[in-house]
Amino acid sequence: MRITGYKSHGVAAAAALVNAVTSADGDDSPDALRRVLRDHEFFWHEFEDADAPAFRHWARTLRTFFEATRLEDATELLNRLMLEIPMHPHLSDHEPHGLHMHYAPPSSRLPDRFRATTLMNLAELVVEHGLGRTGVCAAEGCDRVYADTSRAGRRRFCSEACANRTNVAAFRARRRT
Repeated sequence: MRITGYKSHGVAAAAALVNAVTSADGDDSPDALRRVLRDHEFFWHEFEDADAPAFRHWARTLRTFFEATRLEDATELLNRLMLEIPMHPHLSDHEPHGLHMHYAPPSSRLPDRFRATTLMNLAELVVEHGLGRTGVCAAEGCDRVYADTSRAGRRRFCSEACANRTNVAAFRARRRT
């Protein structure tokens, strides 16, 4: 199973939500949470300010997954969450994704649909690739998380900026010695 297209939106949305809520430079305001949903093609127009606490709680829960260094710990967390989150998998066919899976009951509110989708997409990523594609940014002083859905799967930084800053610092350190 490839984690591309629609599935990668859920994985990327999980990382973006965790960064918005739990990172030192994050923004967990209702408008910022709405942007996370919009940027990752969720039904952001259904977001209500009263949903913000549910999204913040989910971000703090998922942070534990991204910080996991042992596959056993990550799978234990995902399995526990799959028992707690209301799910009712079904096929859905709508634009822009075409035929795909939805994991929450159709009548569910946005926070439940988001939780179910991100949970299942992270679980599929772990089944396919283990923990090698998720983690906390390797840049010194950065606490942001990442999820790599690329073909190569070599990402270790939350952004190009952190990767470049780390590489430039390493280059300059080598030149000094």
